[in-house]
Amino acid sequence: MRTLEWDPGRGLLRLIDQRRLPGELRWLELRSSTEVAEAIRDMAVRGAPAIGVAAAFGLALAARVGGARSGSEAERPLRAAAEELCQARPTAVNLRWAVERMMRAAKEAPEEKLADQLLLEAQRMAEEDIAINRAMADFGADLLKDGDTVVHHCNTGALATVDYGTALGVIRRAHEQGKRIHVLVDETRPRLQGARLTAWELQQLGIPFEVIVDGAAGHFLRRGEVQAVLVGADRVAANGDVANKVGTYMLALAAHASRVPFYTVVPTSSIDLAVADGGQIPIEEREEAEVLDLQLGGERVTPAGVRARNPAFDITPACYLTAWITERGVILPPFERNAQAILQRGGGA
Repeated sequence: MRTLEWDPGRGLLRLIDQRRLPGELRWLELRSSTEVAEAIRDMAVRGAPAIGVAAAFGLALAARVGGARSGSEAERPLRAAAEELCQARPTAVNLRWAVERMMRAAKEAPEEKLADQLLLEAQRMAEEDIAINRAMADFGADLLKDGDTVVHHCNTGALATVDYGTALGVIRRAHEQGKRIHVLVDETRPRLQGARLTAWELQQLGIPFEVIVDGAAGHFLRRGEVQAVLVGADRVAANGDVANKVGTYMLALAAHASRVPFYTVVPTSSIDLAVADGGQIPIEEREEAEVLDLQLGGERVTPAGVRARNPAFDITPACYLTAWITERGVILPPFERNAQAILQRGGGA
């Protein structure tokens, strides 16, 4: 099941409203780039690859809504839509990468075919995303053994991509190979993407799992009950530092102390060689209500009037990563040198 898809009959983008899962599988129908930007900002669609492709379809919608304009008349609404989409969530590099790719396609398209060409480019990106996920899954599954227990943070499955998944895709492929993989699912506060989304996906796939609170991962790592940690990434700096869902850094520290391999599964589109290190990656801070509105037994947990901080991501230094798993192979330290080599080569393990 795809997270998002184009409806050719009605000329709109359909995507799963992830805010309603696991209670309800509901599809949103988006008819403008502004609606796509709102869906990204409000996390109806989330996950770096998924929001990148969603933004691509958002620009395709902008071109269709703009009609058969020419020259600067066609360029102005596209540029406005591009900026609105890029600002929806600033940390994930896939979003800007996808928008920039679509704007290059717009420049190359004949004016009378602009809308059609942008739609084709967005559809091409969606198919590429699925192929990339499957390639990463093949490389990553080789690192998991029959009987392994894996800690997984946030959601990196089909819901975070167009289909199949990144880190969860690796687990899925190992399961399809007949390996008995057990997953400890970090609940992933404050929006509970692990407890809500990853648990739902694993349940659909028939992969054994248990949900744990984020703070319990270190307990199981120290006891030797975990053989690997798998996470995704929203942006990777040139030196190997990784921006990912908040809580990843603490998980990496615990894995490092327990000598458990820590893998980030990341498409090369999320590797930003223009950013030297993690300190240069902007960290999105979301509204404090996501933290404060938690209820227990129908009652709000925090006292009235308190404040909260809510960074959506944190930075994990490269020294705590065992490897990157990409569609072009497994990249080992030193990341800065090896990543540039594999990206310049354009493929291979």
